[in-house]
Amino acid sequence: MARINRKAPTGSETLSLSDARRIALRAQGFPERRGTPKRAAMLRAIKRIGLLQLDSVNVLVRSHYLPLFSRLGAYETATLDRMSARAPRALFEYWGHEASLIPVERQPLFRWRMDEARAGRGVWGGLSRIARERPDFIAAVLKEIRERGALGAGELSQGGKSTGNWWGWSVGKRAVEYLFWTGQLTAAGRRGFERLYDLPERVIPEEIRSAPTPAVADAQRTLVEIAANAFGVANEADLRDYFRLSAADTKARLAELVDQRTLRPVTVEGWKQQAYVHRDAKAPASVDASALISPFDSLIWARPRTDRLFEFHYRLAFYTPKHKRTFGYYVMPFLVGDRLVARVDLKSDRKKSRLLVLGGHIETNARMAAIAPRLKAELRALGDWLGLERVTIKSRTELANALRRA
Repeated sequence: MARINRKAPTGSETLSLSDARRIALRAQGFPERRGTPKRAAMLRAIKRIGLLQLDSVNVLVRSHYLPLFSRLGAYETATLDRMSARAPRALFEYWGHEASLIPVERQPLFRWRMDEARAGRGVWGGLSRIARERPDFIAAVLKEIRERGALGAGELSQGGKSTGNWWGWSVGKRAVEYLFWTGQLTAAGRRGFERLYDLPERVIPEEIRSAPTPAVADAQRTLVEIAANAFGVANEADLRDYFRLSAADTKARLAELVDQRTLRPVTVEGWKQQAYVHRDAKAPASVDASALISPFDSLIWARPRTDRLFEFHYRLAFYTPKHKRTFGYYVMPFLVGDRLVARVDLKSDRKKSRLLVLGGHIETNARMAAIAPRLKAELRALGDWLGLERVTIKSRTELANALRRA
């Protein structure tokens, strides 16, 4: 491992941007490909990054499947499904960084968030309103699931109908989401992408449910430490975003972690804000990574940090009007070494068994001749993992043409 710091004239620790990138990539588990990953390796990777974000966009594959592929290579998605839906359950679903799959032993760390939701804090207004205005209906929904077992919102006997738009939830959906947020229900698994709701005592292992509930400050401090360990190097806003904590809570917990010497303040080349490094962070001498990165990967979901760390401006294109999209719809950054060197617009054509390359753009100062062969290999590996027979390049950009020649 390389040295990661030198002393600035003020006596504060200073990191070069290159060191910071290598620290961050090692913390996130790049690269660790070792043949066909098994359950234990998958679980280690998830614990390392803290959680997998869920999202409904399925133009390529569900987003929570991609981070493990990027780090470990071709694994069986059915194994990940079983980890969150069958005993011995390794993951549970809750609001971590948005809806997320989280190691089940960390469930006690989120009980304070469940308690706050019951008090009407930190929960969407429509959900707290239904609990306040229709407590008898909330109780009836809970009773029905207790008697019938795991149900989707549409299976409730008095759930009502949605309005048809994206957030036009039925009254039943709002009820189960309130109960989910407050911890009175949890996710038994998914049917397709539909969440199935059940009682925690039928889902969460008893040894987890009977574990002591940490004090709020202790739980938050642990969450900030998990975020810091997963990021390697980050500022306060980055760490706050990882588990969606408040600014005041994050600042208080950061100060405590610095006092405990779990984190240490550093200056990162080019960063205006104070940064922090976890005590276990190390900078490898080099990083030989080659990976396509999901839009919902924890490596890049803090967009301002991605700008600062990789000098790579990235936004979610599928939430942008079509005429304002610059690089395509489902755009994945391509990591080579310790840099994000390109971005590729991808789609699964499941009917014709093709991985479609709809667009591709190389970053300034990246070398096309070095990137195109590695990207082509990654695209083929991704297509094979998704069960798609071929890669079809439909774009006519310079990078796409280089892929054809590679």
